[in-house]
Amino acid sequence: MGSGFCFVIGRVLRKFIDMLNLSAEAFIAFLNSIPTELVLGVELLAAFSAVLIMLRIFGQAGLYLYIGVAIILANIQLLMIAQVGFYAEPVALGTILFASSYLCTDILKEHFGTQAAKKGVWLGFAAAILTNVFMMLNLGFMPPTVEEAGPGSAWAVGNHDHIAALFLPAPALLAAGMTAYLASQFHDVWLYDLLGKITKRKHLWLRNNASTMISALIDNTIFSVLAFIVFAADPLPWDTVLWTYILGTYVLRLAVAALDTPFLYLAARCIRHQDTVVAPGAASPA
Repeated sequence: MGSGFCFVIGRVLRKFIDMLNLSAEAFIAFLNSIPTELVLGVELLAAFSAVLIMLRIFGQAGLYLYIGVAIILANIQLLMIAQVGFYAEPVALGTILFASSYLCTDILKEHFGTQAAKKGVWLGFAAAILTNVFMMLNLGFMPPTVEEAGPGSAWAVGNHDHIAALFLPAPALLAAGMTAYLASQFHDVWLYDLLGKITKRKHLWLRNNASTMISALIDNTIFSVLAFIVFAADPLPWDTVLWTYILGTYVLRLAVAALDTPFLYLAARCIRHQDTVVAPGAASPA
C-alpha cells in the first residue's frame, strides 16, 4: 500500500496534465490565478512526495540527489518574493524546498544511520558550492554583441545578465546561507540521534518534530544575524531582524516540520528491500 503511494501521485499528476493539455505557460498562469497559500500547499505536497518517489526508485542515492537539487533551487527561489496572506509583507521563497531537505536527512538517519545523514548534509553543501563556482566560471565568457551574434543567436545575448542575476551570489548571503545550513543540519542530525537514544527509538513523531523545529530556528537565526547584521554594509535594527526575518518565516517552518511527519512514516514503506539498512538499536516507529 505504502510503496504504491510513491507511484500513484506521479501518475495522477501526469494524467491530470495530459487531460487538460496544459503547456508550461498555461500551468504557471493557472497557479498564478489561485491563492498563494494554495500554491504553497501544492509545492509542499510535491516536495514531500518527490522525496518518497526518489527514495523508492533510487534508494539512498535518490535522497542524496534530492538534497542537492533542493539546496540549489532553494537558493535560487530565495531571490523571489511572494505575498502570503498570513504575512503583512512579501516573503522570500525557498522555504518549502529547503525545509524538505530535513525530511531527507531524518529518513537517512532513521533507516541508514548517522553517517549517511551527515553525508547527505555535506553533499548538499558541495552541490551548492559547485553550482556557484561553475556558474561564475561560465559567466566569465564575454557575451557577444547582438551584431556579432547575428540573427540566429541574438536571442541568447541578453541571457548573460539574466543568469548573472541568479548565480552571481552576494558573498555575504552565500556565506551566511552556507554557515546556517551546515550548523542547522548537523544539529538536526545530532538532536535526532540523541532523542532516539533517550526514547529508545520510539516516538518517531517526537524525534522528527523536535529536531526539525529547533534546527529550523537555528537556521533562521544564524542566517538572519549574519546576513543582515554581521556581514551587512548597512546593518538592520535588531528588532527588525528578530521579528521580520527570524520569527517572521519561522511559523511557516513550524508548519512544514509538522506536516512532513506522515511522510517520514510512509518512508519505511518506500524503501526497497535491497536498500534496507537497520540502524543500530532501531525499533519500529511508534
